[in-house]
Amino acid sequence: MTPADNLHDSAATDALAAALTEIDRFLGRDGWGLPARLFALVPTVDLMAAEPSLADRLSAGSPDSLSSIEQEDFHAGDHIESTLAGIVWPDAVTGAAVTLERVFLPADEEAGVPDDPQAAAEYVASHPRRQDLRVVAGATRGGAHFAVARVLDHPDDLLGAENLVPGLEAALLGTFDGQGALDDQMETK
Repeated sequence: MTPADNLHDSAATDALAAALTEIDRFLGRDGWGLPARLFALVPTVDLMAAEPSLADRLSAGSPDSLSSIEQEDFHAGDHIESTLAGIVWPDAVTGAAVTLERVFLPADEEAGVPDDPQAAAEYVASHPRRQDLRVVAGATRGGAHFAVARVLDHPDDLLGAENLVPGLEAALLGTFDGQGALDDQMETK
């Protein structure tokens, strides 16, 4: 990899991180307790050219800026990674992002979680030390991937990193490998 490749990868990751942060801000207006949501990511300059009426609502801060388009008919199902495996994006889509909320316990409380999935869910949901977490993960056709996360009890802190949620980031990368179910392809608008 050349230094120029590193710069390009860094710019793609920065643009992706900025788009995910914007999605997190957008979700923050709706509060917590939201279902999983899916977004197509497209270059802002391309979106502005295709939809001039949106130009006053969009801001292309850099040539690499990405804008999100929510896929309103998305239903995550019971296993979001499996659902994402069936998605194939058209060439105009540069990246994808998914949001979800999860409840977890601090590591020192995990030993008390029952083995039965239903009992475990009830135990965690009612535990006094439970933590609510919102994750916004994304990936691009070029291979960049990143995620941001916010804990309900720490609303001013936004964590972000590559491989923050590696399974979810890998599932999003997989939507660009052309191996998804073509018959059940999700079309973007």
